[in-house]
Amino acid sequence: MQEKPTTVAAYAAGASLAAVALFYVFGPNYTLDADEASDNNRKKSIVGLSNQANDCFINSVLQALAGLGDLRVYLIRELHRRELDGPEVYNTLPSLDEIPRGEKPVKVRELQQGTITRALKEMLDRLNERPIYKKTISARGFIQALEFAYRTRISRNQQDAQEFLQIVAERLCDEYHAGVKARQRALGSNEVSSGSDAESKANVDVSRPPADIEVRIDDGSETGLPAIIDTKLKEIDNEHGFPFEGKLESQIECQFCHYKYKPNQTSFVNLTLQVPQKSSTSLSSCFDGLLKTEYIDDFKCDKCRLQHALQVKMDEKVKTWSEKEKERLDMEIEQIKTAIETDPEMPLDSITLPPPNSAPKRRIARYMRITVFPKIIAIHLSRSIFDRSSSTKNAAKVSFPERLALGGILSQKWFKLLAIVCHKGSHNSGHYESFRRNHIYPPFATPDVFSSYAQSRATSVNPSRAQSPHRSARNTPDLDAKGMSSSASASSPSLSGASTSTKDSPRGRTHLNPPSTPPTRPATSSSRVSFQSNRSKSSASKHTLSPDTETNGTGADSARKSVSSFSMSKTSLETPASKLRRRRKTNDRWWRISDEKIKECKTSDVLGMQKEVYLMFYEMEKPTFGSQAAGSR
Repeated sequence: MQEKPTTVAAYAAGASLAAVALFYVFGPNYTLDADEASDNNRKKSIVGLSNQANDCFINSVLQALAGLGDLRVYLIRELHRRELDGPEVYNTLPSLDEIPRGEKPVKVRELQQGTITRALKEMLDRLNERPIYKKTISARGFIQALEFAYRTRISRNQQDAQEFLQIVAERLCDEYHAGVKARQRALGSNEVSSGSDAESKANVDVSRPPADIEVRIDDGSETGLPAIIDTKLKEIDNEHGFPFEGKLESQIECQFCHYKYKPNQTSFVNLTLQVPQKSSTSLSSCFDGLLKTEYIDDFKCDKCRLQHALQVKMDEKVKTWSEKEKERLDMEIEQIKTAIETDPEMPLDSITLPPPNSAPKRRIARYMRITVFPKIIAIHLSRSIFDRSSSTKNAAKVSFPERLALGGILSQKWFKLLAIVCHKGSHNSGHYESFRRNHIYPPFATPDVFSSYAQSRATSVNPSRAQSPHRSARNTPDLDAKGMSSSASASSPSLSGASTSTKDSPRGRTHLNPPSTPPTRPATSSSRVSFQSNRSKSSASKHTLSPDTETNGTGADSARKSVSSFSMSKTSLETPASKLRRRRKTNDRWWRISDEKIKECKTSDVLGMQKEVYLMFYEMEKPTFGSQAAGSR
């Protein structure tokens, strides 16, 4: 019986769909889930964020924060420290006198517990996964934690990524300082309780500060390796503080009497720079608008006002005839002179000064500088232009560098661009997207620290003293607690003679070749010349061999052994230079993230977003050899 054409077509469609499903389940192909940029075998994807309620301003900031390594290190360290201290340290409330006015005890306890710190770490951990397929998650959990912390709802009507970053950074900073105060209170209470015990006073070691604790590390010996842990929490917190927190210092100087006011320090978690109304500008020009010297007219200087008051009091003393009035004026004149010499800003309540309207007006200079540089500096470019009737967006092009230098000549700091947030559209509507550097912080592990150290030690002592390459690489000498060999002179030649030629793995790590296989080199003209020179050297050194060596092997075998050992020692000598070249090579891969849409781009594409750039995140470069070499280029 002949079947109908529709039935045949239905069977064919069902069979094809089943074949596709079976192929996808049992032999998945990444190109089905990849984006347009996946033109090779490398899997390119990170976790995206869903946009359910106009949350692009939230998603862009979270993706930018996920690419900041120092922030993730801070979150891990802070939560680990709270777990080590125990919940009772952060659940204990301070006294009523220490609680700020207007703050509730419940809020103080939540700040000490670090609720947003924990929620942000969990959010960033989920965003930093490396999935093998397209994956999208929701930021709803972190938003709910933030709304519960502030006891309010985050408005979707007025979307501003800078305001969202501000409330998140300020909350993290408040939780950090609340945790520091809780640890200091716990440390103070422990010192008071231990000081009340007479027996503990008698056992105190006067040669070591009370904040140092001696412990023993199990290294296999009977007593253990001695170590001292410093528990000075104030010094630790100052060294590893909140990475976004910095300090600005402003000062005023009178141009008439040259009196300098006391500097006023303020802390910040992000810097707001005003974009000038031009067609194009640079980031350094925007910094000049914040840090340049500003001159202000019609300012009433305190010192000039006291000098004016002194002159008025002296004129009144000349005109008066009453002895009692002269004594009063003399007392006021002495107080004014003392205030001028010591502190003109000190209020003089017991003296009747002339009216403020009669005080002279002066021209002042206002200075501002960054005194404490944060590890991560978040820069906000203010593009709002406010008129009497409405507000518009400043669409000026702002050029920004990949490496930013801040500070003076003697205290210059270098920062590296890790993420930006861009805004497309007008002042009232638009869309946010983020650019995040595909940055991996090495090293996650150092499997051959001791071998590389012994290798460099051996090549520096005697590179030519090489042992037979057939010796097993496992037969290495025992290491003491400091990671050094117990007999450096005996172990150095054996480690240098082992076949430890480095090769670049696909992930950029260094591996060891099998000890029995000499490194293979391409048969180029240069290698043939080096082989001939090495062979001539080995034949010349053949006469110095012992008779046993000559009878046990042929001259060709001994020449091959000497050539392989010489090439291996040469490879070990060239290893630091090759590592330096690989370290200088910067990572040019970026992720362009628009909610759940993710594409790969380059640094030139990021630096080209001059009209749309809104937030920039720079991380301070670490004082390593690689960064210094990059900075000297």
